[in-house]
Amino acid sequence: MTQDQYFCERDPQAFPLWQKAVVGIAGAGGLGSNIALMLARTGIGKLIVADFDTVSVSNLNRQAYDLSQLGMPKVQALEHNIRRVNPFIKLQMHELRLNPDNIASIFADADIMIEALDKAEEKQMLIETWLKSDQVRPLICASGIAGYGRNEDIKSIRDGNLFIIGDMHSEPVEGIAPMAPRVMIVAAMQANLCLEILAKHNKDKA
Repeated sequence: MTQDQYFCERDPQAFPLWQKAVVGIAGAGGLGSNIALMLARTGIGKLIVADFDTVSVSNLNRQAYDLSQLGMPKVQALEHNIRRVNPFIKLQMHELRLNPDNIASIFADADIMIEALDKAEEKQMLIETWLKSDQVRPLICASGIAGYGRNEDIKSIRDGNLFIIGDMHSEPVEGIAPMAPRVMIVAAMQANLCLEILAKHNKDKA
């Protein structure tokens, strides 16, 4: 299959802009793994993904992995899954824990950043580090994805180049993992907003 055959029936205006784009994804769990696959299917040119964790059985209810990948580093398993979907995408995978000292260098080439971390303190660290060093490139975050139902509570808010998607209040219950439907709704909204921003920003720069 050729690249032209693979990318048939794509948006003729937005697709060339997405092909030029580099998207950073912090985390390869429920949000990050699903976001990465959606963006790969859409035709984003390059993804930069960072995560330190390995695939565990508790991840399988919401993350884009399968039983054969248990114990594998998430970035390694995710790269395999992405390439099975889109062999033409460029991938830069980092198996490490993000911290204030490495975020800027790892995601230096990203046009836009997507936060997909698990813990509130990790999310806050990423937001503070990103906004302190970069006031231009957009950052799309998630807050409040626990539980099920209540679709109407999920929303998107904006403060400058910081975007937050979720219900803004639900907290995970001890011993109960987030569930696929709500996680994937928010992941899809993050990916969709990413595409919208990239199409507009790259069009404005053209």
